[in-house]
Amino acid sequence: MQELTNQNMPEYERPPEEKLRSNLTEEQYYVMCEDGTEHPYTSEYWENEHEGIYVDAATGQPLFTSFDKFPSECGWPSFSSPISEDVVVTRQDLSHGMVRTEVRSAAGDFHLGHVFDDGPKERGGLRYCINGAAIRFIPEADMEAEGYSYLLPYYKKRKRESIK
Repeated sequence: MQELTNQNMPEYERPPEEKLRSNLTEEQYYVMCEDGTEHPYTSEYWENEHEGIYVDAATGQPLFTSFDKFPSECGWPSFSSPISEDVVVTRQDLSHGMVRTEVRSAAGDFHLGHVFDDGPKERGGLRYCINGAAIRFIPEADMEAEGYSYLLPYYKKRKRESIK
């Protein structure tokens, strides 16, 4: 099966500023557009164990699957890898007197969180620490109705792999 890339996904684009301000909550706008961070343990997703996908809250671009989510106890949803390397971009972040690697959505250029090298070794060793305010969860049962039927073959493949 062909790997998932931006070339075989629909095009996702950053909405105009007016739409961002009207469609995002204050917290989402702060996190995504102003490079903010939500308080730990406050996201509705940090303990979510349901199967499905996580998408960019503003563009709808798929970012992570539930099969790559793991309990990290850091207070934010944590993932071992994105759904495709094409959906995120990273850059050095020197804010707050720290040296970190910021994670941004590729389509919208929104701040998502940071990636660290303290994730599960058996999953590659990375921990994508993502603000829940920057993502939206789509349960597996709703993927087709929400317009993500093109992802179902990839999703089912990941599901089979996670069972092994």
